[in-house]
Amino acid sequence: MPSVRSKKSKTPLVSAPQPAAPPLADRVLDFLAKRATILALALIALATIRIVSTYTVFNHTSDEPAHIACGMQWLESHVYRYEPQHPPLTRVMVALLPYLTGVRGNNRDEMTFEGDTILYIGNQYDRRLALSRAGNLPFFWLACWMVFLWGRRIFGDAAAVIAVLIFSMTPTLLAHAGLSTTDIGVTAAMAAALYATVRFLEQPALRTTIWLGVTLAIMILAKFSALVYYPAALGVAATWWLASTRPGANEIWRHLRKPILWAAAAVPLVFFLVWAGYWFSFGKTPEVPFKVPFPELFAGIGQVAKHNREGHLGYLLGQLRMDGWWYFFPALLAFKLPIGMLALMAAGIFVVGRFKSDANSPKSSSPAQPWPYWLTLAIPIGIMIVAMSSRINIGLRHILPMFPFLALIAAGGAIYLLRKPGQLAQAGCGIAILWMCASSLAAHPDYIPYFNAFAGDNPEKITVDSDLDWGQDIKRLGARLKELNAPSVTFTPTIVTSLQYHGFPAHQQSAYDGPDPGWNAVQITEWKLYRMGLQLEHKSGPTWPDVMQPVERVGKTILLYYVPPQSAAPVVPTGR
Repeated sequence: MPSVRSKKSKTPLVSAPQPAAPPLADRVLDFLAKRATILALALIALATIRIVSTYTVFNHTSDEPAHIACGMQWLESHVYRYEPQHPPLTRVMVALLPYLTGVRGNNRDEMTFEGDTILYIGNQYDRRLALSRAGNLPFFWLACWMVFLWGRRIFGDAAAVIAVLIFSMTPTLLAHAGLSTTDIGVTAAMAAALYATVRFLEQPALRTTIWLGVTLAIMILAKFSALVYYPAALGVAATWWLASTRPGANEIWRHLRKPILWAAAAVPLVFFLVWAGYWFSFGKTPEVPFKVPFPELFAGIGQVAKHNREGHLGYLLGQLRMDGWWYFFPALLAFKLPIGMLALMAAGIFVVGRFKSDANSPKSSSPAQPWPYWLTLAIPIGIMIVAMSSRINIGLRHILPMFPFLALIAAGGAIYLLRKPGQLAQAGCGIAILWMCASSLAAHPDYIPYFNAFAGDNPEKITVDSDLDWGQDIKRLGARLKELNAPSVTFTPTIVTSLQYHGFPAHQQSAYDGPDPGWNAVQITEWKLYRMGLQLEHKSGPTWPDVMQPVERVGKTILLYYVPPQSAAPVVPTGR
């Protein structure tokens, strides 16, 4: 009997539904979160390369020789006598590498001339200046890492990476991280001290007390502005907390009792480290009627207070003032931060109070209780309140300690937009980040004179000095004059420098009332700040750079003119 074979069912099999792929924004955030540390380090490395590549492009700026001289005196003679208006730490850092390579001071009486001598003698100018500027890199690295740590504790790993990206792409930050000055030092030190403070308040113990003491000492030794910025930031944060939680007296005491006891233990550590920063000096100072430890610190604070009382000549939107403008720093933020960053900051401010953190999610490498997002806004508000009352309005660099927290606010805005349903918000976030990165990369290597598109084609109408022309293009001018085979030039630099070393031909000082026949060069700061000051003093008409058109601009900051003999009108040279 033939076997009967069973027929298989021809019913088609129905496959189980596959889960939909997560949206692109979620995949991006997941990628950033899983590789947060390595991505942050890569961004810091990229920014470091960009900073280092500027070292030999520009000559020294106005303040760098003085800082180098003060640091060299500290290292070589173990005294700090040139100028106490700035504490020694950042100055020592910018003198350290030249000192370790055998460079020594020349015992000049004035710090700027001493610094110039250190740089020029020995025919190693570029090398010595680069070594000096490299001394600030550790502060830049610390600042970036503090942005990462702050971002991770407030938002989570993905936002921490975005915050480092924004921070390390900010041109003004890159500019001052690449100079032998004090501003990047206090930026890093304040971010670290505030981080240590919040950690200390969160968990007061021996370890957090030691870190608090160390970071406070570093902050005090970095720049005296921190002495007012730090308490102002904490004051606004405390006010915000009191207004939002409305605790009773017993609850306030419960929160503060233990931290107060441990903070008392940190005071001797801070005192010892600050005193060590002044080589354990002891003596008299006009500010105190008896001998005190670190008298240079008291003298420095007194000089800063006197400087602020007297004011400083500043320029903003076509005006000159000695006593400043309350809106100076807000205006400069609007013109000197990348527009993409400003847009993300606006979104970040908009969501304060309703932001949901990922800092304690299972994917986060920081599962501790997240810190409140409003801290990122309270801290820069405190700094800005102090800055707006200052009579010294000579550069956005004076509020550089705000920048880590501005980057965090922008990162909060980016995360909000990426999470928001709908592609419009996510696309807007992507465009803002790409725009910011593109404008930053396009600015290389001219980070000092960076202005966003709001400033238009003539940013010198807004401000000058360390926000535009700090004397950094004189080396470029020397090279350009050599290309043009200029036999001589009329030029008055705003900084102490060796024009001959930088390739200048025969040169003479500029006259106030008109250009000389031949080549004339004018720094924008010399034009807008000093010539305009003379114009107002003498109540005269416009200065000649106001009415004559330059034949070209050297770098971003020097105007070059050519006046033929027997002629008052400039002509275009044939050299370019």
